[in-house]
Amino acid sequence: MTDIAILGTGWMGAAVTRRLLAGGHRVTVWNRSPARAYALTAAGADVAATPTDAVATAGVVITLLTDAAAVEAALFGSRHTVAALRPDTVVVQMSTIGPDEVRGIAGRLPASVPLLDAPVGGSVDAAEAGRLAIFAGGPDAVVDLAEPVLRELGTIRRCGPVGAGAALKLVVNTALITALGALHDTLAVADGVGVDRAVALDALAAGPLGGAVRRVTATGASFAIAHAAKDARLALRETPAAPVASAALRLLTRATDQNADVASLIEVENR
Repeated sequence: MTDIAILGTGWMGAAVTRRLLAGGHRVTVWNRSPARAYALTAAGADVAATPTDAVATAGVVITLLTDAAAVEAALFGSRHTVAALRPDTVVVQMSTIGPDEVRGIAGRLPASVPLLDAPVGGSVDAAEAGRLAIFAGGPDAVVDLAEPVLRELGTIRRCGPVGAGAALKLVVNTALITALGALHDTLAVADGVGVDRAVALDALAAGPLGGAVRRVTATGASFAIAHAAKDARLALRETPAAPVASAALRLLTRATDQNADVASLIEVENR
């Protein structure tokens, strides 16, 4: 059993918490909106009032927050959470943020507290089933320290140094976001030429857009449009000359409900 702190209990943070509790670990959670954290007490989680309290006894600290500013606030905010970290505690940074931001956070941690850059591929359903793809950036020794916890969540891909995991996550998310944009337009063509949507999806499932079709027809997945747009902006910040990704971002930003799952881009636009 490992004593784990999870900072951030949104959809993914809650799913990761439930998975780790089911694996027999002791989990303490903190969230900026306390109600979301307290909802996990029924599953066996302890709730901390502050990030500092959450990490006090943890051997592994997982951050699953919206963006780099939220991660920095949780770790380096007014009560300076990092001061409460025990030596050799591993900070596993699972939020989707930029490679430079990950490296910056790692550089601000004490030398005795290693950071593992470990964003994930997959959604709530994959987290609860232990089928996430974990993009681990950091020294092998640090990956080894976190592995007993990470293997409860999915498959670890060792990517290279700190920042390499964040970089690969941006690549993977760019593929998803642009594929959804392509599926959106492809179904618009299907509408235009009189092909039934269900027939089109069935045919497309066996082709190059198969991954996008599986995503929009999945149940139990959750990736808010606003978060997808944030990730697209991160990718475009690193590579501005990406016209297809830019077009996909425009599609995301036009969506009325920014909290809806990305699958709604297809459902709403092609009714």
